[in-house]
Amino acid sequence: MAYYAFRGKIALIFFMIGSLMILQFPVMAAPEPFSPSTSDEQLMELMEKSLSIVEIDKEITRIQDQKAALEQEMKLKNKLLDEQELLIADKREAAGKVLRAYYMGERDLLIRALLSFRSLQSWLTSLDYIEIIFSQDKLAIDSYLDGVRRLKDEYAAMEAKKSELNTMESRLQTQRNRVLALENQIDGELAGRTDADRLRLLMSELTDYWETAGVEEVENYFRALSKAMQKLPGWVQDNKNYLEIKGFNYTLRVPQDALNTFLREQDERFEHFSFTFSEGKITAQGTKDGMEISVTGHYTVEDEPQNGIIFHVDELLFNGFALPDTTRRSLEDKFDLGFYPGLIISFLKATAVDIIDGELVVKLKVAL
Repeated sequence: MAYYAFRGKIALIFFMIGSLMILQFPVMAAPEPFSPSTSDEQLMELMEKSLSIVEIDKEITRIQDQKAALEQEMKLKNKLLDEQELLIADKREAAGKVLRAYYMGERDLLIRALLSFRSLQSWLTSLDYIEIIFSQDKLAIDSYLDGVRRLKDEYAAMEAKKSELNTMESRLQTQRNRVLALENQIDGELAGRTDADRLRLLMSELTDYWETAGVEEVENYFRALSKAMQKLPGWVQDNKNYLEIKGFNYTLRVPQDALNTFLREQDERFEHFSFTFSEGKITAQGTKDGMEISVTGHYTVEDEPQNGIIFHVDELLFNGFALPDTTRRSLEDKFDLGFYPGLIISFLKATAVDIIDGELVVKLKVAL
């Protein structure tokens, strides 16, 4: 019901915009015929910008949280480094004493004592004593050198953290600038409009609807897709007719109809969703309870952290409104829609992926 009321308000706004423009025509210097499509497009852009502000604000919050966590980690690391500096100072002093003893010839006396023994028993006793001293000397030097190496590694790690922090601060500033630019654009486009308050209300209702219902529904679909993709390797094993084998090379061909059937077997929500393959892209689109969701993306082969084909979201539409890149990246990070050939046969490795003639085509080879 909320959705249909929302659609009704959009229609009302379109009608009012058209009426206002028609009333203004007599006083325009060079009037042009009213074009509903142009007005619709302008309104769509305004609505998308309002959604983008909300979503980019979330990205700003995520970055701020990451930045705060990193700063806390660096604070603790600095404290540990100070403690290690004190420890290394003690070890440096102990190692220095050992080296001075060798340099000053103090250890030569031990060797001479060993060579001037009067009995086998005294010689063995001296040998044990010398062995203990040399072992302690070696331990002191090794402990110091190990401490130095670890300290250098810790400082290198700290420099990496500082670089990461600088990157975060840069990302944070970039997203803040994006929000400011979008807010200025909206203010500029609404300036002087008699329907500005109504448009702001409509934008607020859209963002509220997205926040209260849309986000959860989109994430539910991505969650279901992620679970289904985990079962795809097993499905391929049970449907080897989609797998071509030529020597050490394999080709997996999954038609879009077969993928749709597989997904609907995994989760009933895909009864309202369909996947289409076209021009190197996969589009998943569906409508349920007055909510229309469309996801378009592509696969790439990646080897880290493990070999597989990884899905990238190129476009995400909610009731026809495009969500920003920050939302798409966040969903990619949160839900793994990848396919990992090594789960079919451990020695298989993906080398290429494409969408050809309505099929998802994955080239595989034996990884020796």
